[in-house]
Amino acid sequence: MAEVIIYTRPGCGYCTRAKQLLSSKDVEFTEYNIWEKDEYQNAMIKLSGGARTVPQIFINGDHIGGSDDLYSLDRAGNLDALLNQISA
Repeated sequence: MAEVIIYTRPGCGYCTRAKQLLSSKDVEFTEYNIWEKDEYQNAMIKLSGGARTVPQIFINGDHIGGSDDLYSLDRAGNLDALLNQISA
């Protein structure tokens, strides 16, 4: 199974939506609440190339983008293949 990381914050509907999609596919993910520690937000901004909005989602180290991007991948039929790749 792929390594999935999602950066979130409390009260974010888009974060909830992204986590619901991943959970519906029985995908385990690591969640970092950017309000808990400054280093989480700093890491998110660095890894995403400057994105400051949440969620920011990474699959096997590749930046997917936000919730809308995750759902677009799913609608296009490409998300399951990414999620089934084994992380290096």
